[in-house]
Amino acid sequence: MATTTAAQRREQARIEYDAFLKSCPTNQLLDRISDKWVSLVVSALAPGPLRYSDLGRKIAGVSPKMLTQTLRSLERDGLLTRTVTPSVPVRVDYELTALGHNLALLLTAVKDWAETHFDEVHEARERYDTENRDD
Repeated sequence: MATTTAAQRREQARIEYDAFLKSCPTNQLLDRISDKWVSLVVSALAPGPLRYSDLGRKIAGVSPKMLTQTLRSLERDGLLTRTVTPSVPVRVDYELTALGHNLALLLTAVKDWAETHFDEVHEARERYDTENRDD
C-alpha cells in the first residue's frame, strides 16, 4: 500500500468534491455565497472600498447585526479585507480581495439579471397564482 502525503490527500479530496452532497465543503460554500446579504455586500463592494456606515445605507433592510455577521464571514473566507484607520471616530473600510472580485463578477451578474427580469418573473407568478387558485 502506497503512502500519500497530506497535500496529495487534499488534492484527491478536491478532485472528488461533489456540491450535491450536503457534507461536501463546496456545498457549504455554495450555501454561504448564495445568501442574499452576501451577494448584496459583494455587489456593493465591487466598484471599490466602502465604510461600514456606507454599506449599511446602500443595502436597504440589512440590520447592523446581519451586516456585521456577513462582513465577518466574508473576511474569514478571504473575500474581503477590513482596514482600520485610527482616528476619532475610528474609520473602518471594507474592500474585496482578488478572490472577492472574482466572485463579484458572478454575483453582480445575478443581481443585474434579477433587476432586468423581475417584471417577467412577477407576471409569471401572477399567472401561476391565477391558474392554481383553490376556489
